[in-house]
Amino acid sequence: MAFGQASGPPADARRVAELAALLEERGYDSFREARHPFGLTQRQAAGKFTSAEVDELMDRLQEDEDQAPPDGDEAGETPDQRRRRERDEEIAVRLDADVMATELVNRGWCCIPPPTEEGAGGG
Repeated sequence: MAFGQASGPPADARRVAELAALLEERGYDSFREARHPFGLTQRQAAGKFTSAEVDELMDRLQEDEDQAPPDGDEAGETPDQRRRRERDEEIAVRLDADVMATELVNRGWCCIPPPTEEGAGGG
């Protein structure tokens, strides 16, 4: 078997369409978008699956659906992604506003401080 070739009969187009619909429900517009989160190969990212691969991926998606995170979590977020987002949010909350503004300006953003109590009220 040549490198990158499928080992088994190709999946039926209807099954591949069902798989695409399941991924779309999770926020992925294409197999290419789902490639890294689901560990798909380049061949699979191009929409070429064997019957066994479709069955395996559909089973994984069904398991994920059964173990869906409670409301409030980001859709389709892996545990590693969730931990990283939570860590980043923690860091952002603890940063001093001046330090954060300086860092953002250094990265090309424009930061405008909120109005002070003295300047507020239009008096």
